[in-house]
Amino acid sequence: METYAAMRHFADSWGLLGMTFFFLGVVLFNFRPGAKKAAAQASAIPLKED
Repeated sequence: METYAAMRHFADSWGLLGMTFFFLGVVLFNFRPGAKKAAAQASAIPLKED
């Protein structure tokens, strides 16, 4: 049971902090200046003919 308690404590503190930074990184990556063009190209991939 000690392993579970240690992992739970890690997830509650550093795990949450890590997930928060990851989320903020993804949001900032998508709102960078050149993201609109890349998103438009990626959204057109399923419609392209081979």
